[in-house]
Amino acid sequence: MPTDAAILGAESVLIGCTATGQADAITQVGRKLLELGAVEPDYLDAMHERERSVSTYLGENVAIPHGTDESRRFVKRTKLAILQFPGGVDWDGNDVRLCVGIAAQGSEQVGILSSLARILMDGEQARQLREAPDVETILRLLNQMDEEFSE
Repeated sequence: MPTDAAILGAESVLIGCTATGQADAITQVGRKLLELGAVEPDYLDAMHERERSVSTYLGENVAIPHGTDESRRFVKRTKLAILQFPGGVDWDGNDVRLCVGIAAQGSEQVGILSSLARILMDGEQARQLREAPDVETILRLLNQMDEEFSE
């Protein structure tokens, strides 16, 4: 599969990020999706709107910011953006170390969330993901998810 078509590649991952708070972290993830060519600028507002209506905190120090159902029209292609925050971000009282931004064109989001949840249910895999020392480690851990989804 060409790198351009991959849901997740090295260009999608940033480690060692810092954020002033939850809104800043969501904005950074949204900007990464924008930079990847996955979304139009209006999607970023929809990510904040989604967070105001329901928290995207998933557990295991992971949040999955994404847009509202109505914002799918702003998605150009399905893509993930992963930002690691080693110092943590206060997410409505939860400590978030990893943000997985999701841009999905249709029901693809359900498959992505399901695969991600399977990884996070394994406490050791979740810890490795949060504490990954480099982009390659994150890609290796999530590669299975990308392969499952691409089939």
